[in-house]
Amino acid sequence: MATLDDLRLTAELLPGSEERATTGGAAWFVRRKLYAWECHPWPSIPADIRAIIATELVVGVKLADPIDALALREMAPDVFLGTTTPWGEPKVAFRMAAIDDGHLAELVTEAWRVQAPRYLRHEWDAAGTS
Repeated sequence: MATLDDLRLTAELLPGSEERATTGGAAWFVRRKLYAWECHPWPSIPADIRAIIATELVVGVKLADPIDALALREMAPDVFLGTTTPWGEPKVAFRMAAIDDGHLAELVTEAWRVQAPRYLRHEWDAAGTS
């Protein structure tokens, strides 16, 4: 079972990454661009997904392509939730209790890559940490 501390451990290694407290919980940014966040049960979220978010830790991440979100949801519907809100697509939300640490690190790193400027991605790649 992954935790927010596991997410923090991954995010703090990523160049330019910073954690901020928001009204919805913790969120991670790279150069002012959101790439991962703790989901909050906002009224605009569909009721079935809002009920899940209200009772367990759910995290959202940016994706490069909407097809990736669809594939993740179809591959593991017990882990990846349906669309939460229309803003910020493409993205995917997932249950932290159902994801392993390795997959969490991969999702967070890829979300960072989607939002990070080219020079930070090059810095990360040059360090051999991808």
